Amino acid sequence: METLVFEPLIKQIRWGGRKLGDLLGKAIGTAGDYAESWEIADQPSGRSVVAAGAYKKMTLSDLVENLSDDLLGRHHAMQQFPLLIKYLDANDWLSLQVHPNDEQAKEYDVNENGKNEAWVILDAEPDSQIVSGLNSGVTRDDFEQHLRAGTVEETLHMIPAKVGDCIFVPAQTVHALGPGILLAEVQQQSNLTFRLHDWGRLGSDGQPREIHVKESLACIDFERGPVKPVTPVELSDGRHHFQELVRCNYFVIRRHHAVDEFDLKLDDRFRILMLLDGNATVSTDACDTGLVKGTTALLPASTTRATIHPEGSITLLEVLYP
Repeated sequence: METLVFEPLIKQIRWGGRKLGDLLGKAIGTAGDYAESWEIADQPSGRSVVAAGAYKKMTLSDLVENLSDDLLGRHHAMQQFPLLIKYLDANDWLSLQVHPNDEQAKEYDVNENGKNEAWVILDAEPDSQIVSGLNSGVTRDDFEQHLRAGTVEETLHMIPAKVGDCIFVPAQTVHALGPGILLAEVQQQSNLTFRLHDWGRLGSDGQPREIHVKESLACIDFERGPVKPVTPVELSDGRHHFQELVRCNYFVIRRHHAVDEFDLKLDDRFRILMLLDGNATVSTDACDTGLVKGTTALLPASTTRATIHPEGSITLLEVLYP
């Protein structure tokens, strides 16, 4: 089965900007609120469609249903593609939010999953900040008091956004992105988000956006405390050195900085490739696929050989399901 590239699904949201087009080459219009590019998605609100090749115009859902052995390999029994892959441009503060875990998600929507996610920062203004968890010692009572008093910012763990950092945000973690940040996001296949606080803003209709305080408080893990950027683990296959950024029950993220060609180790699992910088070609027994900065490609599990040929220096994320 050949390498798959999907048509990006561009989402306009009030906190978006123009970096998806300016820095990643996505096809955007003239507006200034392009917030998300869904690269690989299997959601009712957005299903990826193959852009070219033998499977052109097929949806990711169709591929999972009809070609699961080739696409998913050892995970062929899955009824839904397990990961949602995005680029995000935060030109303003996102709402302060929290996502449920798998068990909690089913209480609100039997068709939804929990949401563990990870961010890799591609671009950031000097003063850009991220909310990643709560300050040490903040209890539920403390948090509720600050919510009522309008001083919730005092409870939040704030960190600077630095290019190259990876932040793993487990489900049940309070979080938000500040303005000036462009990132790659890997997450469970879920679109379930609860807003705790929206900084007093109004929606496009002039009314405050819906806030989910009750649901959020039920989902927050108040024992977690601050969440810091990950420390990459340096790995090698003997010839090629790379980093493992995240390993959890839902996804593994590896980062490859390279100037020379290298092979990916394949084992009957799909691989998602996100080219964060540079140009390259991925060669398999089925086809050669050109990658430019911002391209996301899916190597089906049936792929038996994959060689990355950089054109100069590249930074590539490799994402797989455990």
